[in-house]
Amino acid sequence: MATADIGALTQYVLWATFALSAAFGAIAQRTHFCTMGAVADIVHMGDWSRMRMWALAIGTAMIGFNAMVALGWVEASRSVYASERLIWLSNLGGGVVFGVGMVLASGCGSKTLVRVGGGNLKALVVLLVLAVTSYMTLRGVTAVWRVETVDRVAVTLPVGQDLPSLVAYASGAPVPLLAGVLGLLIGGALVAWALSRVEGRSAETLLGGVGIGAVIVAVWWVSGRLGFVPEHPDTLEPTYLATNTRSMESLTFVAPVGYALDWLILYSDANKRLTLGIVSVFGVIAGSAAWALASGNFRWEGFGDVEDLANHLVGAALMGVGGVTAFGCTVGQGLAGVSTLAVGSFLALGGILAGAVLGLRYQAWRLERRV
Repeated sequence: MATADIGALTQYVLWATFALSAAFGAIAQRTHFCTMGAVADIVHMGDWSRMRMWALAIGTAMIGFNAMVALGWVEASRSVYASERLIWLSNLGGGVVFGVGMVLASGCGSKTLVRVGGGNLKALVVLLVLAVTSYMTLRGVTAVWRVETVDRVAVTLPVGQDLPSLVAYASGAPVPLLAGVLGLLIGGALVAWALSRVEGRSAETLLGGVGIGAVIVAVWWVSGRLGFVPEHPDTLEPTYLATNTRSMESLTFVAPVGYALDWLILYSDANKRLTLGIVSVFGVIAGSAAWALASGNFRWEGFGDVEDLANHLVGAALMGVGGVTAFGCTVGQGLAGVSTLAVGSFLALGGILAGAVLGLRYQAWRLERRV
């Protein structure tokens, strides 16, 4: 493959990612897909409808990703989620911090982008603070603190931390076969639970769950299959085109907003190139805005008072630091990471859910003190 062909293929990868991200934004805007909202519905009202939508999305993503592994199209070990080094404290602790932050900020990274597309100016402020703090935790002062503290607490496994690789190591069975079986079993169980009640079979739940899950799988294919070059003509090494991590990627919305801000600020620097993560940020906003405008739901919204502003600022900062520390957000770890069946992703997801419950309890306590 010639260098010119690499450039053309990179464009295909970026445009495909933008289109899929726009679909994500439109679906999320249409169905009110939101992890924080799903947890809040359970805590405050005992309503599991949106949680069933989220479980359906996870199950769909698991089945789809591991079907591709079984077919030999992708490998979990080629993603950042399934390395041999399990940074369990970072995954779990960062997840808790992110979970508290998303409650204070009225939504996770993806929900923030969706709200920006719908005209929410509070979400725009959250997005800017999230971008700054996430980049600080990638390469700045909080990155140093992260690397020197929680990232040091790790377990080095003999193989990748995805369940198919671990089971294959213990049993000798082939990884592709185990991926297909485990993906179908675990993902199928989640799908079955989501569909077991009538609210899980509503048109909105099916669109949000299957639609979002399918987008995650499609981006995995774009990055891991379409964008994979076995031998780059310049480096003569295997390459995943247009990625920040130099590995196979799907959607995630903490580190990419930091990279997007960096790209916007240093646009004239020839070394700053568009990546899958950066275009996904713009794609979600565009898709959400398109649906909001078409449906008449676009409206401007600002902060109610100083305390509202303070909560959102603190929440955004916690999401930036926690999301990078955990290696992902509710989409990055809770959907894309979990779809690889990586142990660290399950730990991060558990931390995010625990943090969300803590954040909601804190909000309830604050409300009681006011009364």
